[in-house]
Amino acid sequence: MEFNRIHTRKDMCMLKKRKKDLIFIFSILIFAVFLLLIQRVYGNAQGEADMVKITVDQKLYGTYDLNKNQTITIQNDLGINTIQIQNKDVWMEEADCPDGYCKEQGHISKNKQTIVCLPHKLVVEISDVSEKSESDSVDIIAN
Repeated sequence: MEFNRIHTRKDMCMLKKRKKDLIFIFSILIFAVFLLLIQRVYGNAQGEADMVKITVDQKLYGTYDLNKNQTITIQNDLGINTIQIQNKDVWMEEADCPDGYCKEQGHISKNKQTIVCLPHKLVVEISDVSEKSESDSVDIIAN
């Protein structure tokens, strides 16, 4: 009979552990669902994207209307890049960089999405008109 009591205590401990484990796993799942809901609600509320901002070597090269179909060719001492804008979709059509990763990044169409060509120090970013340009914003340190 002593054996049964010990065995029963072990079973009780195991049941308590399993219950705590299940509560822990369930809590993590609820938290994950909560984070996904927050991302869905606030992630899509980024505003309508209407422009493409291109920077070369951290200097603004130009801003282009996302609603206008056009081809932008950028040629400098680092190389040549051809960016295509069509039907609110942007992609790197051609680039003579050695790795070609910028062409593999595919099409972008949503606010804050970027295409980066590291060898040519080129960044293509979709943004909305309501954003302030860097020159309009106030530097907190310098005022």
